[in-house]
Amino acid sequence: MSQPEWRQWIRPQDLVWLLLFSALIAVSRYRTPEEIAILACLGFVQMIEPKVPFMRGDRGAVTGILIKLGLCYLLIGWTDGISSTYYLILLLPVVSAATTLNLAGTVAFSLLACAAYLSFLGYLDWSRQELTPDAWSEIGLRVLFLLVVAFLTHQLAEANRVEARKYQAVASQLEAANRSLLAAEAAVRRSERLAALGQLTAGLAHELRNPLGTMRASAEMLSKNIDSGGEIARELAGFISTEVDRTNSLITRFLEFARPLKLRLQKTELSQVADQAIAELERHNPPYRVTVYRNYSPDVPALELDAELMERVVYNLILNAAQATPAGGAVTVKTRAGDSMVELSVIDRGSGIAKADSESIFNPFFTTKTEGVGLGLAIVSKIVDEHGGTIAVESEPTHGSTFRIFLPTTARASGPPK
Repeated sequence: MSQPEWRQWIRPQDLVWLLLFSALIAVSRYRTPEEIAILACLGFVQMIEPKVPFMRGDRGAVTGILIKLGLCYLLIGWTDGISSTYYLILLLPVVSAATTLNLAGTVAFSLLACAAYLSFLGYLDWSRQELTPDAWSEIGLRVLFLLVVAFLTHQLAEANRVEARKYQAVASQLEAANRSLLAAEAAVRRSERLAALGQLTAGLAHELRNPLGTMRASAEMLSKNIDSGGEIARELAGFISTEVDRTNSLITRFLEFARPLKLRLQKTELSQVADQAIAELERHNPPYRVTVYRNYSPDVPALELDAELMERVVYNLILNAAQATPAGGAVTVKTRAGDSMVELSVIDRGSGIAKADSESIFNPFFTTKTEGVGLGLAIVSKIVDEHGGTIAVESEPTHGSTFRIFLPTTARASGPPK
């Protein structure tokens, strides 16, 4: 919730500064118009400084300190110079430097403030005036007092800055940990859904296969026993047999999704897997009429993969990209080596994925197509998980999609990352 605009210009500490400078004017023993004007200007600069964007930067901070130092110099010079009771007003620029600048800046402005104060010794008429040892001691104490306050203030401010940086680092770590936790929770929920759906699918598939086998056998017997005049009955028997085969194919896909994978890992070049998947697509390319470009990095090492299953992953991704790309368009398959992972990307400039659907596309039985059962990307995700990798998608409607697979460069046991 944003602050009201007036809160950006009126702060509680402004009232404190107003009271302090009003008290300085009230208790002043000189009360000349010049003195009051300088005090008013100092108060104004002190209150307006945090509200001006320029003053929040390094140059702005230095400018503000110089302005206050100049006003303090005028005030002390107008009120008895070296013996002015306003020498403590030099704490304003000194403390500002100590709280906003580094040690070098603090030392520089502290010495400048001391030099400004000591410069009033040059205005004394030494032929008529003489400073006593007590006066010299007083001047020395005033100068040392400014230096001590500057150093202590800088130490305190630096300690606060160090603590603030620690808190920011901890906050960043907590934010990263929270993101990782949310991702892990999402992965666990997805794994639980997949496990439950897998068990349900396996049970249904086995129960359905028996009656389907009976129906197909009955349709074949019916087709053989129909006389030559029963063309319609023969055609209907053929429909029954075809639909039974189609249903049986779907059940096989369900079982592939539900059955635990047993990887046959061997050293495999990822580019070869991608080439085989592209060749498979090109055998069916006429319906899609797209061009597939290869962008393989020579730095990608051979990986421990189940080449057959990984080829299926790449083929499914390229097939989806081709189906989403208009005729005459292009799909790019790209590989890239990382520190401990290898990335394979399939990039298209097709219809893209709606933001509302991007969270669900890897869920089983989710599909935006008129045909299909929504198991393709779910199986792809499962195979990648079994290889210890991850899959992600970046998509913008009407601007295309990029599917990224990240696979570890070191071999690991079958199963998703823990």
